Amino acid sequence: MKTYKLLGPAGPHVSNTPGLLGGNGQAKIYGRLDCSSAVRAVKVGTTYQKHRVFFADEDMAVACGYRPCGNCMKEKYKAWKTAKP
Repeated sequence: MKTYKLLGPAGPHVSNTPGLLGGNGQAKIYGRLDCSSAVRAVKVGTTYQKHRVFFADEDMAVACGYRPCGNCMKEKYKAWKTAKP
């Protein structure tokens, strides 16, 4: 059975279910797996892959202190930016 390494509030853990969202551990941003910004960064082959993390869902990403991507999650990003102190 295939397993997946996901990030949660207690740190990385192994799951039998793939993550629904990806993120950048350095920038603390999460977004859709098909986000054009993330896909482009992975394709370029920069160090982005070193910082790539995956989340089971949006609640998990937020619990880990990540913010929504301004590219693929525009409305959620706007709401986050508005609510930010």
